[in-house]
Amino acid sequence: MRRLPFVHLDVFTRTPLQGNPLAVFTDATGLSDADMQHIAKETNLSETTFIFPRDRESEQRDGVRVRIFTTEEELPFAGHPTLGTATVIRGYMGGGDQIDLHLNVGKIPVTFRDESGGPAFGEMRQNDPTFLEAHAAGDIATIGRISPSDIRADLPIETVSTGNPFIIVPVKSIRAIEQIELDHRAARAYIAKTKAHFIYFLTTETSTPDAQIHARMIFYNGEDPATGSAAGPAIAYLVQHGVIASEQRVIIEQGLEMRRPSQLYVRAKKENDRVIDVHVGGYAVEVARGEYRLP
Repeated sequence: MRRLPFVHLDVFTRTPLQGNPLAVFTDATGLSDADMQHIAKETNLSETTFIFPRDRESEQRDGVRVRIFTTEEELPFAGHPTLGTATVIRGYMGGGDQIDLHLNVGKIPVTFRDESGGPAFGEMRQNDPTFLEAHAAGDIATIGRISPSDIRADLPIETVSTGNPFIIVPVKSIRAIEQIELDHRAARAYIAKTKAHFIYFLTTETSTPDAQIHARMIFYNGEDPATGSAAGPAIAYLVQHGVIASEQRVIIEQGLEMRRPSQLYVRAKKENDRVIDVHVGGYAVEVARGEYRLP
């Protein structure tokens, strides 16, 4: 029997049983693509990550090799798996205040700041954003089963990517966000014709006084409590269109509708009409550890 140690964390929260859960397998040496996909299906979390330890020189040069799987596919990049996996590497495998991950999108650095009496704050720098395509409000409203009038007309609906492309949808109110019931069949059919992978709904109305943005992300595995790979495109979009000031750090609240509240700390810089320096940060806490035993 193969013994596969894993750590289970809740990410983008300081409180266990909130935020976005993640399973991190600390040594995936010898696992096939099919093995990892089956394990991710078994954990049934939004994402599961697999660390492939290499020699020290390679890890210092290129970063620690990590692969990310949903229940259905491998992703080139995802936010809460990046933060959570870097937290595990720092805490259990040794590392300083910066952990570099080698993901399928390349090298992603995560820097940490220790805080007394709680988990460390980690912040990743994502790839510079690309703005890919615009979408009609009627199409997206049909997919979300809301009215086109619930979507802001003063901002575009736009696909943005920092490694994982999301359709960013600016909604007028929390009330409209709460009413979203994604038509999964329509979403799959529509997304297949675009450059996007998922849809991220957001509004500047918030439920908590600390937050400036309220968001939801619903996909084929249900609702995501916190979506770091969407938070990067979201802050890039908001800075690009003047909703948030360049270099202003804001908090995105997510997961409230599913009673898994999360906070994502985001910032980006606009320089000569380009958005750069996209950062997404937050906290992660361990809730369990153990091992899988497989033939």
